Amino acid sequence: MGVKALLSKPLAAYVHRKHQSWIDSPVEAQQTIFKNILNKAQHTRFGRDHGFSGIRSHADFVKAVPVRDYEGLKGYFTQVKQGEKDVLWPGKPLYLAKTSGTTSGTKYIPITRDSISNHIDGARDALLAYVYETGRSQFLDGKLIFLSGSPVLEEVGGIHTGRLSGIANHHVPGYLRTNQLPSYETNCIEDWETKLDQIIEETIDQNMTLISGIPPWVQMYFDKLIRQTGKPIKDIFPNFQLFVYGGVNFEPYRKKLFESVGKQVDSIELFPASEGFFAYQDKQNDSGLLLLLNSGIFYEFIPTEEFFNENPTRLTIGEVEVGVNYALVISSNAGLWGYSIGDTVKFTSVKPYKLIVSGRIKHFISAFGEHVIGEEVEKAMKLTMAKFTNVELIEFTVAPYVSQSHGASYHEWLVEFARAPHNLDAFAKELDEQLQKLNSYYYDLIKGNILKHLKITPLPAGTFREYMKSQGKLGGQNKVPRLSNDRKLADGLLEVSRK
Repeated sequence: MGVKALLSKPLAAYVHRKHQSWIDSPVEAQQTIFKNILNKAQHTRFGRDHGFSGIRSHADFVKAVPVRDYEGLKGYFTQVKQGEKDVLWPGKPLYLAKTSGTTSGTKYIPITRDSISNHIDGARDALLAYVYETGRSQFLDGKLIFLSGSPVLEEVGGIHTGRLSGIANHHVPGYLRTNQLPSYETNCIEDWETKLDQIIEETIDQNMTLISGIPPWVQMYFDKLIRQTGKPIKDIFPNFQLFVYGGVNFEPYRKKLFESVGKQVDSIELFPASEGFFAYQDKQNDSGLLLLLNSGIFYEFIPTEEFFNENPTRLTIGEVEVGVNYALVISSNAGLWGYSIGDTVKFTSVKPYKLIVSGRIKHFISAFGEHVIGEEVEKAMKLTMAKFTNVELIEFTVAPYVSQSHGASYHEWLVEFARAPHNLDAFAKELDEQLQKLNSYYYDLIKGNILKHLKITPLPAGTFREYMKSQGKLGGQNKVPRLSNDRKLADGLLEVSRK
């Protein structure tokens, strides 16, 4: 065992003991964060505008600070982007994380000197939690790859600006830099396909032990390796031990990815975003992610059915319940206040507080009043594939098809199969029945002949990749929306498939 693997074990034990203090006192930990960030930001422009100096309780905060998304806070973000100081947090941000939005276009999320440790320590502690639980640390002696965006930063308003993954690349601990692949020069390549070819050249003969990235892009890396060598990943990288991922639900990709590997490897799920690093999987046999309650972020939770109400209920950590879908709202030492990140979560445990990411608050289908969410379509697909074990999936998305004729509308599932079902009609029937079980509104619309049963439209190999490429979103941290309430994505995919 090498020095890095050996020294990681006492460090993992130390971090575990340190975390146990806030895990055992979660409400108190959150209250301390709440008071600290309000106190530090009271003299900022936002703090003065919202009377931070007079806020004494969460109830006061709810009255003073409404829930807003990026668009709602855009005036403040614009001032930050223009280089003004003391707008949302004292001074100027250390970085601006550039991320693609929908209605807002490109978003610029501040990362401050106070908040950068949240991003860096969260990822580090996820690996140390794995070492502490399993005792397996040999992966730290091999080569580690993080499939990420370019680390090249530009200046906006005098602030270093780039993709979050690129920013994080500048903060990889020195003791891991000698293990890290690809090279800095390769990581700077903007074109994903060119970059991937170079990554393969640099890694194909290396002792890869940890591979990290968003599952569909990791799968593309594996596919190219297999085509080039004719071998499964386990034979190319015999010491591959740990897969680290986040950003999307892994379940639709799990089967094909592990078949590509050719053996089971351990995995860790992360819950990172430009707005903060929120949670990570700390137990191999527990899919719940440990919510980080002592990392500069104060959390609020809105029951999803109330989210679009004028005055929704805003719960703190001590008030949440297991099994309820909540929209996640944060206030943090990055200068985000009452900020809706757009994700929905569901707690799997409150001792300690663990959750899963259940979807996106704006990613739903309700063209006919069915209120279908991402968690439901992904679970329906998972349950269906469990019955059709020969099927392999690459990617899918769901959109409504609205007909002017009564009873002729339906949900269209656009699916790219690696291995299609022998009987597509039977697969579609099972998928439809699973969704009916998961969503009573959808069931009622089907039984009432308002909607036809869902339709699966198989797409040619490479359609999703070509569509994402056409949108300038190939590779890196970009994700395909699982479902949408309009036809924009679906029609774009169909157009690409016909070329």
